[in-house]
Amino acid sequence: MRPRHSLSSTLSFECPMSTAARLFHSKSDQTLYDRITPSTDQFATQQARWNDLADFLKSRMKDDTGYPISTWLQGSYKFDTQIRPLTTGAQFDIDLGLYFEWAGSDDDGDYDPEGFKELIQNALLDYADDEDNDASRVEEPKERCCRIAFNPDFHIDVPCYHLDRTKDRRALATESKGWEASDPKAIYVWFKDLHDDKTIRAQLRRLVCYFKMWAALKIEDEASRPSSITLTVLVAEALSEIDLSETSDDDDVLEGIITIIADRLDDDTEVANPIDNDEDLNRLSDEANDNLRARLREFEDTARRANAATSEATAAEIWTEAFEHFFPMPEDVEGEANANTAARSDIAKNHALVAYSFDPEIHVRAWSQNNENYERFGVNELPTILKDCSIDFTLVNATSLPVGASVRWTVRNRGHEAWTKNDIGHCSGDGYEVSEHSAYNGNHAMDLTVYQWGRIIGRRRIEINVRGTALAARQLPAKRRFRR
Repeated sequence: MRPRHSLSSTLSFECPMSTAARLFHSKSDQTLYDRITPSTDQFATQQARWNDLADFLKSRMKDDTGYPISTWLQGSYKFDTQIRPLTTGAQFDIDLGLYFEWAGSDDDGDYDPEGFKELIQNALLDYADDEDNDASRVEEPKERCCRIAFNPDFHIDVPCYHLDRTKDRRALATESKGWEASDPKAIYVWFKDLHDDKTIRAQLRRLVCYFKMWAALKIEDEASRPSSITLTVLVAEALSEIDLSETSDDDDVLEGIITIIADRLDDDTEVANPIDNDEDLNRLSDEANDNLRARLREFEDTARRANAATSEATAAEIWTEAFEHFFPMPEDVEGEANANTAARSDIAKNHALVAYSFDPEIHVRAWSQNNENYERFGVNELPTILKDCSIDFTLVNATSLPVGASVRWTVRNRGHEAWTKNDIGHCSGDGYEVSEHSAYNGNHAMDLTVYQWGRIIGRRRIEINVRGTALAARQLPAKRRFRR
């Protein structure tokens, strides 16, 4: 195993003035960071459940074994780099480590690793049987943890460890491989102590989230995707190579980090564990590493084009290639107070806004399948509609598109109902007609982007405001009967 990647002296990047920095992170609640991370309500729900489960397991395991018991949150939740599930029905992940404490070797315990895991599995089953809990199911034991799922959208993995507190040493219980050396606390301390400046620490966490969401979107096969901790280490070590006195906006720094990581993996795919140089965190196959490097170069190209854009709207459209519907448009954060107001004013002075050469004209029709009398129309706009309507969008001047033109429709959802379901939006299609459905109350949007040979030549946003409940099915009058 080769030594860990060594950090070179800090690098500075000649980047244009940020055109989309406020769309990544600002005081708005519609930034990329807000759209890819748990809402305040979701975070509070998770916190209440893991606290309750931790209290239950500590009491139950102490009664069952007599050992002192402690817990330690780990993984993305602990690092504050948790990202939202890609789709409705998918789950947030929380890791709650459970520690059985005794002095001495791992094999000095009263149970073997499988025995400790069985105790936890049985406890989780009993916990789920309590109707006062929101637990929905307990899955079959995994190699390195037990898992319990909760309504509406998260699960808690419970790995268990032997902790020798006198030596500050930990070992993980596995299903079939015995005790395994593992210290989740050490790598968290490494991550936390990288930067003294709390502003840089917060930016590092955001950058890790951006990278994790990009990987989830662009590498669909989870087995071919770098692990969360691998991406965390790559981003953290790359940030340490950037001179933040030269550039500090998230979009510019992200471009620099992409390049550093891509260059690093081109040279050597090994990612040494920063607290154990003999462990390679990158366990991807050669084929998966080749795919990762190719996707990184595409990401790098997207970042360069976006940061070179001369308008915020164009930059946002380009960043959408990487982050899809999660990336906001300027209209999503318009009117929000943010720290980059002065910077955006300077951009407006120094760069003329792009004059798009094609002006899309969109006919919109919303109609209720339950009531034939409910129908709403509009051109480039739509009046407020009720829930449970079908919505048809048609590019009516498609015949005027130039040769080589293509289109992309993107739904961006906003509001409590959609976000509670983790339905932030989706790519709707690339034809001249698409259909959608008003499932949630809130102010949503359909964005159409028009390209020619890969260059943006037009865009149009249709605001879709949904209020109220769905119409009841129309009741037909009863037939009249006549006497003969």
